[in-house]
Amino acid sequence: MTETEIAIEESKTEQQSRTAKFAQWLMDRDAKREEKESNLEGLMKFNIFLSTLTLVSVAGATALDYAMIAWLWV
Repeated sequence: MTETEIAIEESKTEQQSRTAKFAQWLMDRDAKREEKESNLEGLMKFNIFLSTLTLVSVAGATALDYAMIAWLWV
């Protein structure tokens, strides 16, 4: 092999290495993004649960107030 062929082979190896590193970086970034989306889904579900609980408690308190008013009126 001549020096030129050796240099070409080394540059190909370096390019493949760069490509492999870039591909690994993309996969890691995608995994982090999926993890973040999963956390957001959990927070959204908790938010819906908490909103429903608040609505039920407010509606229950209002119904109790009306029941007490009706009871006192009788």
